[in-house]
Amino acid sequence: MKIAVSASNPDLSSPVDPRLGRCSYFIFIDPETMKFEAMENPNISAPGGAGIQSAQFIAEKGAKVVLTGSCGPNAFQTLQAAGVEVIVGVAGSVEEAVRQYKSGQLRPISQPNAPAHFGMGMGPGYGMGRGMGGGMGRGMGRGMGQGMGRGYNYPPPPGGSSPGQTPPPVSPDDEVKYLKQQAEYLRQQMESISKRIEELEKNKK
Repeated sequence: MKIAVSASNPDLSSPVDPRLGRCSYFIFIDPETMKFEAMENPNISAPGGAGIQSAQFIAEKGAKVVLTGSCGPNAFQTLQAAGVEVIVGVAGSVEEAVRQYKSGQLRPISQPNAPAHFGMGMGPGYGMGRGMGGGMGRGMGRGMGQGMGRGYNYPPPPGGSSPGQTPPPVSPDDEVKYLKQQAEYLRQQMESISKRIEELEKNKK
């Protein structure tokens, strides 16, 4: 059996990306052998339909289970139609998430836990170039004014929608879960940044 995990970086120590449709990478892994293949998400910059396209990508790669932070209605319906189980609310590293799944701690959901357009960018930002190296994935940005980069393009709060659309209602419990996921994601990213800064400073000496 093959599991797909939304990830920030292309390795097992990567934090689980809370977005499904617009995650930075998908890691396809055999939970028994822990052998994996990391693939860059081809839909991260799609103008629309990223959830559906990413769900189709996952199904085409033969995954039977998806581990992620949140899943919107379009992606959920596509995955369900393909017979792929969806498990959300996943945090920590990719390796930890797979081990939790194997131990029975994670259960599939029966409905999406995020609104449509979850994971869309937050508009203009301040990129810091294309790549910091050292396992930092795709870098911390794509240039000034081009958003916050492939790993830092955070989704809007639950209920977010595209212009002209009425946001779907979101319960306080869902919003709390969302904020906790984002807080954990930010914490993990800050740890990665701090480690990289330490490595660079050591190399200068």
